[in-house]
Amino acid sequence: MQSKVDIAVMIGSGVPANLRSMGRKVCWVVLLNGERRGTAFSSREEAQECRAAWLAQLNAERPDSLH
Repeated sequence: MQSKVDIAVMIGSGVPANLRSMGRKVCWVVLLNGERRGTAFSSREEAQECRAAWLAQLNAERPDSLH
């Protein structure tokens, strides 16, 4: 089964308290097959880097016959 890695945006009360306390009203999270993985990011670019790392790890774990 191929895993799906997405980025979702969280707004308002969905933003973790630590980011809200810094004045953030929006954050981004990485989803693996629809489930949140890791921390919330204060920038989309950080979330994209995390997504790329997940994709690289998942591709490395696939059997050679599927590459």
